[in-house]
Amino acid sequence: MLAYITLGTNDKERAVAFYDAIMEVMGGRRVFATPKLQFYGVSPGAPMIAIGPPYDDQPATVGNGVMPALAVDSKEMVDKVYAKALELGAPSEGEPGQRQPTFYGAYFRDPDGNKICVCKLG
Repeated sequence: MLAYITLGTNDKERAVAFYDAIMEVMGGRRVFATPKLQFYGVSPGAPMIAIGPPYDDQPATVGNGVMPALAVDSKEMVDKVYAKALELGAPSEGEPGQRQPTFYGAYFRDPDGNKICVCKLG
């Protein structure tokens, strides 16, 4: 159902460097780009995340309550991605842990302040 989600940035170069490193840990990659956006995913046609400045050329701001959740295949991968994010300077918004019987997740903020969840479902 989800095609992609876009996260705004005021420093595309910094944001792309952050997501290059996070996606490398997750097994994701740059899928394609437009003049404004860099898209990441595992393959074309699968859900993606896009990073770039807003199309209205206004400053990017954090959406209160907006939080993409990036699925991975194991609890160990949640831990690994979370550790990489903190290594890159991301502030923690919640250490890895079992939140529900079928949900293990961790939370951090990207360089622009967007709240990101990385999780193992099931």
